Amino acid sequence: MRLFDNGVLERFSHVHPLTPLMLWMPVVTWLIWRSITVERLGIATVVALGATGLITWSFAEYALHRFVFHLAPASPARRRLQFVVHGVHHEDPDDSTRWLMPPAQALAAATILFALFRVVLGPTWVQPFFAFFLIGYLAYDYTHFAVHHAGLRTRLGRYLRRRHMLHHFATPDARWGVTSPLWDWVFRTAGERPARRDLTP
Repeated sequence: MRLFDNGVLERFSHVHPLTPLMLWMPVVTWLIWRSITVERLGIATVVALGATGLITWSFAEYALHRFVFHLAPASPARRRLQFVVHGVHHEDPDDSTRWLMPPAQALAAATILFALFRVVLGPTWVQPFFAFFLIGYLAYDYTHFAVHHAGLRTRLGRYLRRRHMLHHFATPDARWGVTSPLWDWVFRTAGERPARRDLTP
């Protein structure tokens, strides 16, 4: 499905599967390296901040999916924005080039979030925190890719795929978590148990 009349914009709305890894893993590596060798943070501190970063990502994943990606289209401009950001994925969930977030959107969001986290945590602690926040983001991106590509064969993988397919085809107003149902449980948005006929493999 074409999003933009402009060929350049249209091209950048499609994402190769390796793009997020190539874009963010050098940043993750650099931040962890700086945390240990330049900032001299102990391993326990890095692990604690990293765990906090992962948990924070899981909440951000839930909140972004629920309140930003599924923003109610109150005006034509907002309707268009919502469609470009996420609506196209629901319109055409089988388009494998749109299972991952485009780099321009990801870079803009990461810049804003890093600045906010730096204000809260300071210039030293933000480094390991944000490195693991990005690892959480990569886990989200590739879990999302795998559940659509049917590449998850484990029990957990099948569970995550089933939840996400139910979000797409049975309960689009529930099951916001992709990598984890944690915040759906906390906020009671895990969705009603669907009838057998509603299940999509």
